[in-house]
Amino acid sequence: MAATKSGVKELGQNVEEKLKDIFELQRVDSEVDKIKTLRGELPLEVQDLEDELAGLETRIANFDDEIKELEHAIAKKKAEINDAQALIKKYETQQNNVRNNREFDSLSKEVEFQTLEIQLCEKRIKEFSARLQEKQTTVNDSKTIFEERKRDLDAKKKELDEIISETQIEEENLHSRSREIGARIDERLLTAYKRIRKNARNGLAVVTVQRDACGGCFNRIPPQRQLDIRTRKKIIVCEYCGRILVDNEIAGVEEAAE
Repeated sequence: MAATKSGVKELGQNVEEKLKDIFELQRVDSEVDKIKTLRGELPLEVQDLEDELAGLETRIANFDDEIKELEHAIAKKKAEINDAQALIKKYETQQNNVRNNREFDSLSKEVEFQTLEIQLCEKRIKEFSARLQEKQTTVNDSKTIFEERKRDLDAKKKELDEIISETQIEEENLHSRSREIGARIDERLLTAYKRIRKNARNGLAVVTVQRDACGGCFNRIPPQRQLDIRTRKKIIVCEYCGRILVDNEIAGVEEAAE
């Protein structure tokens, strides 16, 4: 098979049949594209919401762990205050039974030290409590957002499921038809079709000649090239966009056969 910029010379098999098959494949694949367009951005929106919910769950779990740590730290400081208060009582009782001023002063210093410890613990408790309140507020806000996003996700999923259920059988039939037609097409031609289709913004790899122009990029096609297309002796591609060109009669035959 010899290739040129403007067309591909086909040997062996009937070129006209190949053109009919490749046009019909495009028609079927375009129907699949319409179904996907009907779904719009819903699949992406569902995925984005699922990702956001997963992120929120992780964030809430991390904050819950931090809250537990702060609650533990507050409980620990309260226990230290209780211990310090018990020691103060002990030292004050011992002061009543001292034998000299040196022992009294020593016990007074211990009471003073434990009093400072209590003040430090109370300061830490105040700091931890402020952070705890901040974390709890953040968690509550995150949970509110989570519930809102969850409702959005449920609604989007329901909408997507309804569209899929309405079009599933049709889409499966179209995919089956696409595979059936693809199996009849030469591997090189099928590969070229898929490559062109992938790069085309509207998914059109095979187009008709419309008003003397390419039906894909709308650039003018010279009369001699149009004649080559109509004779169906070669597979002609557009010099500008690379799409496969077919004449309107092939398109008309295929549409009438639906």
